[in-house]
Amino acid sequence: MKVILENVSKNFGSIRALKNINFKVDEGEFVFIEGPSGSGKSTLLKLILHQIRPTSGIIIVDGVDYANCHKSKVDRIRKNIGVIFQNYQLISDKSVEENIAINLEIIGLSDYQIDSRIESVLTKVNLLSRRHLFPNQLSGGELQRAALARALAVEPKLILADEPTGNLDIENSWNLIKLLKQINDKQKTTIIMATHNLEIVNSLNKRKIYLKDGEIVKDSKNIHE
Repeated sequence: MKVILENVSKNFGSIRALKNINFKVDEGEFVFIEGPSGSGKSTLLKLILHQIRPTSGIIIVDGVDYANCHKSKVDRIRKNIGVIFQNYQLISDKSVEENIAINLEIIGLSDYQIDSRIESVLTKVNLLSRRHLFPNQLSGGELQRAALARALAVEPKLILADEPTGNLDIENSWNLIKLLKQINDKQKTTIIMATHNLEIVNSLNKRKIYLKDGEIVKDSKNIHE
């Protein structure tokens, strides 16, 4: 899934969270959005997901201009985006498989398709034996893998990951990154990951966009071109 931002700014009252953001992410790219806390990383991902709207500028995802399209087109795009949050955002009173099933019911899969998809993604993240457990019965690493499984279940064209290793120890952080890299390499899924973990960013030879005070101050793609 291709993502284009042209002169995008976002204000929250008098606060300018993002200022004239311009970049293009091609289908199948793995891009790190890096920068300190408060630099605008999460705001940027919310704009791409269309959770919030820009104050000005154009956002085009999968060929669709968010500002000039019917809601049904935006809904279709969002069904093809998997999201991973730092705080997991799993529903506490539902099991791992029930958390995943909710997203699959939304996109209209049959019960048979849902069962098959759940088994497939939980196997992929090595969590099949935990499928009937609830979030409070899982470790931090298991919670994040469950969140990844939920994102993968919709077979997304794009994954947005917002500080996904922020609550994980070193070992689980690297395990998650390896899974994301495998998904990008094998399935050519576009991945945009916000993080301030420089060790992880520097470990992979992937594009890096650096934000500071809501502005892009460096884009490694431009450096290499």
